[in-house]
Amino acid sequence: MCTAIAFRGENNYFGRNLDLEYRYREEVTVTPRRFRLYHRNTLPLNNHYAIIGIATIEKGYPLYYDGTNEMGLSMAGLNFEGNAWYGAVEENAINVASFELISWVLGRCKNVKDVVKALGNVNISNVAFSEKYPVSPLHWIIADSKECVTLEAVKDGMHIYHNRVGVLTNNPPFDYQMLNLSNYMNLTSAQGMNRMMPDVELNRYSRGMGSIGLPGDVSSMSRFVRTVFNKYNSITPRSEEETVAQFFHILGSVEQIEGCVKTKLGNERTQYTSCCNTDKGIYYYKTYGNSQINAVNMWHCDLDGCELARYVVEDEERINYRN
Repeated sequence: MCTAIAFRGENNYFGRNLDLEYRYREEVTVTPRRFRLYHRNTLPLNNHYAIIGIATIEKGYPLYYDGTNEMGLSMAGLNFEGNAWYGAVEENAINVASFELISWVLGRCKNVKDVVKALGNVNISNVAFSEKYPVSPLHWIIADSKECVTLEAVKDGMHIYHNRVGVLTNNPPFDYQMLNLSNYMNLTSAQGMNRMMPDVELNRYSRGMGSIGLPGDVSSMSRFVRTVFNKYNSITPRSEEETVAQFFHILGSVEQIEGCVKTKLGNERTQYTSCCNTDKGIYYYKTYGNSQINAVNMWHCDLDGCELARYVVEDEERINYRN
């Protein structure tokens, strides 16, 4: 299970929680403009926009979980098991495998309008990267500084939804998630009002009673509602450091604590949380084992090169002892 948000402060920000029971040796990865991005069933990208994000590098290829390109366009893939549907390779379509989609989009598109246009003749194919990395059922959140969309490939075709809340979690499909928000339209960060029987005086015995009913469980629908509420009611600071910290607090409100979600594969936890300043190309992250915020600036790399820049994701806690 995962959560992703697009967030506007003095700059534009994009990031996600990656919630899994295991790790794949993730690295913060900068793909420069002349790194050749091969594709299984369509032409490679020899020259493209530079990309920064977290990826697993396998056979020299960056398998991005999320990323931002040098134009400020961002994209993340989240689990969509039971609903995602990819077709076989089609003769008269641009066939892009699901594992290639983030780098294919970010490599060639500068904004969301470009993405929508580029996807017009795309078939997201069911080609797996390898036996080790089978096809993952995903849907995607894509955002620039002005707009955000959700992309879903399901059995009745490809759907691109205008995502006005800038939030994505997992199942169910996005249109149902938005419909479910209507059940919570009375939530408020202000003190609660007695609408049930205004003629009877009721005691407001605590602060925060305006948000009674905000779901607190870790299911994807509940995380969607809670993230939207926290994002829209949070105060946006002006400084970079305070804004980044606020971004991590929003995603921290829906992080997975190890042991609280058990699956057949083990205990799910938030393996990492990311926050990219998409205007400045700075990728911040922290992990379950390392709560310190780390940062990589894509503009400090050779973006005209042809070799990946790779930074190991540190997962050991650092405690600042003061005495």
